[in-house]
Amino acid sequence: MPASSPPTDTVTGAGPHVPQHVAIIMDGNGRWADARGMSRAQGHRSGVEAVRRAVQAVMELKIPILTIYSFSSENWSRPQSEINDLMGLMKRFIRRDLADLHKNNVKIVVIGERDGVDPDMMGLIDEACELTTNNDALTLVIAFNYGARSEIARAAHKIARDVSSGDLKMDDITPEALSARLDTGGLPDPDLLIRTSGELRLSNFLLWQAAYAELVFLDVLWPDFSKEHLEDAIVQYNARDRRYGGLSKRSAS
Repeated sequence: MPASSPPTDTVTGAGPHVPQHVAIIMDGNGRWADARGMSRAQGHRSGVEAVRRAVQAVMELKIPILTIYSFSSENWSRPQSEINDLMGLMKRFIRRDLADLHKNNVKIVVIGERDGVDPDMMGLIDEACELTTNNDALTLVIAFNYGARSEIARAAHKIARDVSSGDLKMDDITPEALSARLDTGGLPDPDLLIRTSGELRLSNFLLWQAAYAELVFLDVLWPDFSKEHLEDAIVQYNARDRRYGGLSKRSAS
């Protein structure tokens, strides 16, 4: 796998300097609201506006894939009132934005577990994915009721099932075989993973897929995230020397 292109201090929106897959941990809605004397629900609503800006920015920069961490499997431990607000926001986002996303040729993919999710919500999700399945301007991957450890365990279960049924040989259990059975099977791994709010952890997000992603932690709360913040992260991405376990291209030259 080749090393990254030389660093640049500009983002052109095309060419090798733009990552092909950006993943974002959208963190800081609650703190943003607390700092303004608002409810957490208001913070989450402002966070949805930031999602809309991020999708627009990614399309303008011609980044093919955006994955966002919308609701983790651990988020069910939050107060029920906050969970209800988050579910309501997710439903309104799909209902309000689906037509525009489809019009703009955006393909929606939702990863995560279906168990325990309200059937009405799953119906909306399935409708959105089916309607946009042939779109190809941007693939918007929404991690909903998602946890990476559970995802890896489910992939391992699929491998065990396939070996038991004779569809897979023991010698064919490879990293590629497991990758193909993850929720993201068929999608390339993220090149750049961004987390907002200044926190420095992955929080059970894309643990397998992010093995060689460049991590950028931004000291901005998610509702304030803008195209300029995305461009700053891409500049940092381009300054990295992506070796994938090999020698530095710069050192070898």
